[in-house]
Amino acid sequence: MALFDIFKKKKTEPAAEQTTQPQEHSVEEAPQTTSEKSQQEEIDEGLKKTKEGFFGKLARAVAGRTHIDEDFLDDLEEVLITSDVGVETTVKIIDNIQARVARDKYMNTAELNDLLRDEISNLLQECEEKHENFGLSITEGTPYVVMVVGVNGAGKTTTIGKLAAQLTKAGKKVYIGAADTFRAAAIDQLQVWADRAGATMIRQDMGSDPASVAFDTLKSAVANKADVVLIDTAGRLHNKVGLMNELSKIRNVMGKIIPDAPHEVMLVLDGSTGQNAFEQARQFTAATKVNSLAITKLDGTAKGGVVIGISDQFGIPVHYIGIGEGVDQLKIFDRREYVNALFGNK
Repeated sequence: MALFDIFKKKKTEPAAEQTTQPQEHSVEEAPQTTSEKSQQEEIDEGLKKTKEGFFGKLARAVAGRTHIDEDFLDDLEEVLITSDVGVETTVKIIDNIQARVARDKYMNTAELNDLLRDEISNLLQECEEKHENFGLSITEGTPYVVMVVGVNGAGKTTTIGKLAAQLTKAGKKVYIGAADTFRAAAIDQLQVWADRAGATMIRQDMGSDPASVAFDTLKSAVANKADVVLIDTAGRLHNKVGLMNELSKIRNVMGKIIPDAPHEVMLVLDGSTGQNAFEQARQFTAATKVNSLAITKLDGTAKGGVVIGISDQFGIPVHYIGIGEGVDQLKIFDRREYVNALFGNK
């Protein structure tokens, strides 16, 4: 299917019902659930704005052209950069397309559609985890520990709450450690999510040592045979050295209770911030060893191209994406579903 056909088809579809994103500090609204839809349908709807923005720009670049030339590649480069794919990743894509054009001598816009699809799919890092246990490598007898990092407002607390809800629904015993002790609102919000999810939360007074909270959480989780431990952390970026020291201290303390903990360090990024998400990724990957990503709020933005660029530039797999307010709208990332949402099923 040609690019114009895809864009035209999307324009004729009925508009999805619009939702608003909850604020990070809100604790009043109950988690919602979505209507019965297939996973691909939900991903399609969640990435609707990204698809329309990307293909709207691409359709204008393709207009009136019969083949791919240098002028078009310049326009395509602009489309990718302004879609928040990122400069480095855009250069990779353009270089690969140039090589293909030089080899084949001629390429029409329909062939470009397939080539772009393949290039984007190849650039996306894919998690090794399967859908069992909502993507976590849980082994019986030892709690699987996830330390969650990210700036305030990125959706970190909400992501922890939704993840806990999905895991308890699957029959797992979940403990949550409120190690962001610098914001009372963060602790209160996390408690609301923990209660609704049926998870156990360990907390201390505001201003307590975050490493102490992590220590108590893991100690209790081991004693009570928990399956998963989710540790929230502070989202301050004003002092990189302080952040690095704090996260290192939390990691070291957890390792004394459970060897190799944390098993996963998940960075939560707000997809609607576009290029700012790249800078956040740089800061946190410098501060600690991040090995998975959760990208939130993709349903409310046309900047979903950040998924491609961040995964490629940092070599870290996207584990989850947030495409709505509902508990079940935190999804395990599947690059095939993401590419299908942008280009249509192949």
